[in-house]
Amino acid sequence: MIDAGVPWHGRMEHAPVLRAGYATGTVPLNAAEVPMKRILALDGGGIRGVFTLQILARIEELFREERKTENLVLADVYDLIAGTSTGAIIAAFLSWGLPVREIERLYIAYSPKMFKKSWNLLQPWKFLRPVYAPEAIAGFFRERFVEGDGTPALLGTERLKTLLLLVTRNASTGGSWPVTNNPAARYNLRVLEDGAPNPQCNLDLPLWQVLRASTAAPWYFPPEEITLAGTTHLFADGGMTPYNNPVLIAVLTATLPCYRICWPATRDALHVTSVGTGSARARMPGKPAADLSMKDHLEYIANALVGGGAWEQDFLCRVMGDCVHGAALDLEIGALAIPTLLGRQEQKFTYARYDKLLDATDPRIKALPEGEIKLDALDQVPLLQELGREYAEQHVKREHLYPRREDFRPCACSGTGGEGDDRRS
Repeated sequence: MIDAGVPWHGRMEHAPVLRAGYATGTVPLNAAEVPMKRILALDGGGIRGVFTLQILARIEELFREERKTENLVLADVYDLIAGTSTGAIIAAFLSWGLPVREIERLYIAYSPKMFKKSWNLLQPWKFLRPVYAPEAIAGFFRERFVEGDGTPALLGTERLKTLLLLVTRNASTGGSWPVTNNPAARYNLRVLEDGAPNPQCNLDLPLWQVLRASTAAPWYFPPEEITLAGTTHLFADGGMTPYNNPVLIAVLTATLPCYRICWPATRDALHVTSVGTGSARARMPGKPAADLSMKDHLEYIANALVGGGAWEQDFLCRVMGDCVHGAALDLEIGALAIPTLLGRQEQKFTYARYDKLLDATDPRIKALPEGEIKLDALDQVPLLQELGREYAEQHVKREHLYPRREDFRPCACSGTGGEGDDRRS
């Protein structure tokens, strides 16, 4: 049994290791003898997760070529996979062991069922309710995440091949909930530190229900009700936390002693891959200020808060790590592809960020009726596939997936202008 009162790196000579299927073993604590750990973090963004999948397919292809294993899946490569909202769905399927193209097939085949409206024009009184009924998407999760005997898989299931981090928000308490399947985590203990049984061990939550909570986007879906120790809580979409881009919380979960994983944090010991769903700048409509409606304000506020939080997570990771790929953040600071506050020996991880502006700067998106791709724009799946494949082919390179060995030199893909936030223009 894991002594949860002591972080893994503080146990004398050896530490338990979580690998595929959670086989427990021991490895020397000497960081030089421990293989590099990998984290994959996936943003929220609704159906734009199809864009994410094109990038992941390219990463999977590169590792298959390198390791000469045609059936390799990303769960064979990454040690921790984190996701928020649509990123949580992809993360769970990847940790379950599915290849990327199979996840894409499921997305395309089942999205029309998952986005099933809860009202129609003949029921105008229901207009103020969430747009989509939760039963279809919940049923999809229940069908897919089951044990061999057909019972619902729990967050602590051994069928997950990696550590998994899913982000949701407890709307009843107002707290962000990044939950993992790490059995040593404080809220995953079967027995509390005082010896009493734990009545709300997170590992006993059905995996489908945690996914449903992480994807309960306000306006689109109602909150998910989860009972913890006899009290029912409402959970909302993880995008309502600071972690719609979950990369920084994933890094902290893997490295801070309080989370009880305690991986070494150096640019050679930890690699972090962060993948977006295609970003869009939050803009007010081109109207005089006095003509802006409440709807205009609400749409702007939601997009600005979610987008601003995701930008900050990316920014902080570039400051803390060695950014080997990423578009310019804005025209003033560029891509931060050279050391900033931390020198080479102080940088905490190697970092690659893959994302692209999906707004009217692209003529194909400008031609759309609203000049953007909404979270539920199912008719734009072919365009998302096209944009994602183009981006992946141009930007995803093998050298981004390993620590940079030469002296600091900006990645050729990471310019000082271009697709960043042009707040200075």
